[in-house]
Amino acid sequence: MAVGKNNVDPFTRKDWYDIKAPSYFENRNVGKTLVNRSQGLKIADDALKGRVVEVSLADLNKNPDDSFRKVRLQVQQVAGKNCLTDFHGMDFTSDKLRSLVKKWQSLIERHVDVKTTDGYLLRIFCIAFTKRHKSQVRKTTYAQSSQIRQIRKKMYEIVSKEASSCDLKELVSKLIPEAMGKDIEKACQGIYPLHNVNIRKVKILKAPKFDLGKLLELHGDASEDTGARVVPGAADFVEPPVLDSV
Repeated sequence: MAVGKNNVDPFTRKDWYDIKAPSYFENRNVGKTLVNRSQGLKIADDALKGRVVEVSLADLNKNPDDSFRKVRLQVQQVAGKNCLTDFHGMDFTSDKLRSLVKKWQSLIERHVDVKTTDGYLLRIFCIAFTKRHKSQVRKTTYAQSSQIRQIRKKMYEIVSKEASSCDLKELVSKLIPEAMGKDIEKACQGIYPLHNVNIRKVKILKAPKFDLGKLLELHGDASEDTGARVVPGAADFVEPPVLDSV
C-alpha cells in the first residue's frame, strides 16, 4: 500500500491529559482524555475546556454502595497536563430507577429550581414512594391526591431551604449521603409513610462567572507545578540561535 499523508496515524498528533475531580471527592484521578496538540490558532486548552465527563460515584468515593449514582464533571481549566473539573450534575442509573418502581404503591415526584449562595441556579428532582403501615392488611399503598400535594409541598420546602442556604460544594456534600431524602421522609411520616426517598437528579441551569481562584481552592494541589520560569541571564539559560530566514 502506498504511503502518503492520508495514512498517518492520527494519534501521533494527539496528547493525553489527566482529568482531576474536585477535592471533596476521595478519588481525584477520574481518567484521561485525548486532544489534538496546539497548532496555529487551534489551542489544545480551548478544545478541552467545557468537556463533560460522567463518572460513577462509587469510583469517586471508593464506595460500592454508591454505584447507582452518576456524577457529571465539567472541565473548567487546564493546568499543565491536568484538566481541572467542577461539579456539573448528578443522576441515577436507569437500572436503579427501574428497580424502585413497583406495583401497588404511589410514586411522588417534585422538581425545585433553587439558587445557591455562590450563584449557581440548579434544578433538583426529588422522588419518593409510599410504603405499608406496620399493621396494614390492605394490599395497596396508594396515597390520596390531597396527601400527594402535601408531600410535594414538604419536598419543595426542605429542598429549597437546604440548597439555598449553602454553596455548591456544601450542597454536593449533602447530596452524597442523601441527607435531604432522610429529612423529607421524616417530615412526611405524619402525612403518609414513605421509603426510597432520593434526590434523583441535579441539573445546573446557570453558572456564575468563572472564578479561577475558587476553582484552584477546590482542587488544592491538583494544579501541579508545570515548571520554573527561565530568566535570561541565569546560569542554565541558553540563548536560542538566530535564524537566517523564517
